[in-house]
Amino acid sequence: MDDGIGSEWPATPASALQLLVEGNKRFVAGERLHPHQDADHRAALAPAQRPFAVLFGCSDSRLAAEIIFDRGLGDLFVVRTAGQVVGAEVLGSIEYAVAALDTPLIAVLGHDSCGAIAAAYDAVRHGTTPDGFVRDVVERVMLSVLAVRGQALADADAAVEEHIRYTVDLLVRRSQVIADRLAEGRLGVVGLSYGLAEGTVRRVSGHGV
Repeated sequence: MDDGIGSEWPATPASALQLLVEGNKRFVAGERLHPHQDADHRAALAPAQRPFAVLFGCSDSRLAAEIIFDRGLGDLFVVRTAGQVVGAEVLGSIEYAVAALDTPLIAVLGHDSCGAIAAAYDAVRHGTTPDGFVRDVVERVMLSVLAVRGQALADADAAVEEHIRYTVDLLVRRSQVIADRLAEGRLGVVGLSYGLAEGTVRRVSGHGV
């Protein structure tokens, strides 16, 4: 299958990651192609979907996956939570894309200036936590912040990168579906960090890619 911009639809984790990287480069350069956003492609997708990547990222409004990776309808299976925290709903959604849709890549997308990371860091430093269910989000991020507490004093993004690594590893540990596909060489899981001002994506960690 052709992806509409001159390359075959990715069948491997590496080729799927390459499509993401190339799309982000176009976005940064202001040369977006807006693939798969026309009426014909919309109609062709109606019977079934076959996304080439799961994009599990933070809910931040500045992290619109199809925009920053220059993709369109049916390309990405997007799952988002504040601070990209993992729960049963997230795992079930990702497992559906991997097992039912045969998606070859999971990309975990974090970013600088993350509010969830900042709130967790404040909780560690000052012993204060938010009210309501926001507290649950902060508590799930806390382990990542604690792991690099000293380093984060000098580098605020240290906790962001640690949380991306932690999330990538957590998906592999908690999901047998993901672990089995990784072992078979049919799936890759990669952690990416997005720079809000620059628009660039940088690899932080990965398995099988």
